[in-house]
Amino acid sequence: MATYYIWIKALHVAFMVTWFAGLFYLPRLFIYHVQSEDQISRERFTVMERRLFAIMTIGAALTWILGLTLAAINPAIAHSSWFMTKFALVIGLVVYHYRCLLWIRRLTETQATQDSKWLRWFNEIPVAFLLAIVLLAVAKPY
Repeated sequence: MATYYIWIKALHVAFMVTWFAGLFYLPRLFIYHVQSEDQISRERFTVMERRLFAIMTIGAALTWILGLTLAAINPAIAHSSWFMTKFALVIGLVVYHYRCLLWIRRLTETQATQDSKWLRWFNEIPVAFLLAIVLLAVAKPY
């Protein structure tokens, strides 16, 4: 299995990119959804949000499966401090991902226009996760 390590790692990164692309764009759809003024637009955003969530969930699942496979191939990595920090951040990302699902449900159930200011801040959270995770994975600072 060790001979496939680099290929698994490449796929892990590719699916991580898929996951993050969804995490970056989905909250932006929420903002557009909240700001939409007609029923047709709200229904269109609901469909777009659900489809994007499905795609990014597949990316997230494959990222996790491949990441755990990498850790199984190289168990020493799981005991390093930088990896434990990265793992905690990825757990936080899963919480963020779930929070996106709750926003989809909330926006589907309500027709009320809400303030998009909070969603604009919510939209920036994945950037912090991405920077921290990539820096930890590449630099392995501790």
